[in-house]
Amino acid sequence: MSRIAPIYPADRVTLREVGLRDGLQLVKTWPGTGDKAEWLRREHAAGVRHFEVGSFLPAATFPQFCDIEEVIAALAGLEGGHSAALALNERGAAAAFASQVNEIVCVVSATDAHSQANMRRSRAEAVALVRRIVEMRDAAGSGKIINVGLAMALGCSISGAVDPQDVIRLAGECLEAGADIVGIADTIGCAGPRQVGHLAAGMERLFGERPFIVHLHDTRGMGIANAAAALDSGARVLDASLGGLGGCPFAPGATGNVVFEDLVYLCETKGFPTGIDLDGLRRAREIAETSMRGEAFHGALARAGPPGNMPWQARL
Repeated sequence: MSRIAPIYPADRVTLREVGLRDGLQLVKTWPGTGDKAEWLRREHAAGVRHFEVGSFLPAATFPQFCDIEEVIAALAGLEGGHSAALALNERGAAAAFASQVNEIVCVVSATDAHSQANMRRSRAEAVALVRRIVEMRDAAGSGKIINVGLAMALGCSISGAVDPQDVIRLAGECLEAGADIVGIADTIGCAGPRQVGHLAAGMERLFGERPFIVHLHDTRGMGIANAAAALDSGARVLDASLGGLGGCPFAPGATGNVVFEDLVYLCETKGFPTGIDLDGLRRAREIAETSMRGEAFHGALARAGPPGNMPWQARL
C-alpha cells in the first residue's frame, strides 16, 4: 500500500491517460517521437500527471512503440509526471526495469480463451508470470509499481459472459502474487452501468481503502455512463485516452477507449476535482490529430465545447 499511496491517493480521483499505449495499438499512423514528447508536454501543462506511454513489445511487430525509451525519458523531464508501460513477458519486464519507467503494467485475462489468444498462457500461468515479475522487481531492489490489468473482466468476445465472482477471485490472486494495484477492463465495451457498478462495488469490498483501476471502452456508446457508475460504486482511478483512441488487437470487435476530455468533464460535474484544464487538452489533441491524419478521433466536448453560460468546473 505504501508504494502506491503517493501515486494513487485514496481520497481523490486519478485519471490515467492511456492514449500513447492503448491508443496506438490499432492505428495505421502514429506520431513521431518529437510529436509524442509534445503531446506529453501539452497534456502535462493541462494538469495530467499519469500516462501510459507505450509497450515493451517487439519493434518489428509493434513499430509504434520502438521509441518507448525516448518517450519515457521525455516524461521523466516533466515535474510530477508518472509513466507506465506494458510488459507481457519476462523479457519485456527486464527492459522495463532497465528503463526510467515508474510503473509496469501486466495483463491477466479474465477468460482462458482470451489469455491464450493474447499471451499464449492460461490464466494461472499469467498470474504466475506476475509473481515472477514481482520477484524480479524485489530482487533488483526497484521501487517500480506493478500494475495488473484484468482484461475481458466484463465480458469476452471469444467465450462470452464472465462471472463477476471469478473476476474478484482473480483480482485477489493478483494481490497475493504481489501486484501493487489491479484494474478491471471492459476490453470490448460490452457492459452497461449496472454491470460496471456491480463489479466495481465488488472490487471495493475486496480492496477496502486500497485503490483499483477501471479501464473502459466506448464500443457501444456506454463509456461515460459506465464511468459514472464506477465512480458511484467507489472507483477512484480511471483510464481514458485523448480523443477516444485505442483497442486491443487480440480482442475481436474492440474499439476505442473512453474519451479523456469527456471523462474529465464527467468527473468535474460529479464533484470530483481533477486539476485538469479542458482548453489545455484541446491543445494536446491538436498535436495528436495533426500527427495522425486519417485516424478517427472522438468526443462530445471536442464537438460542442463546455457550456458557454457557466464555468465548466461547476459542480452541481
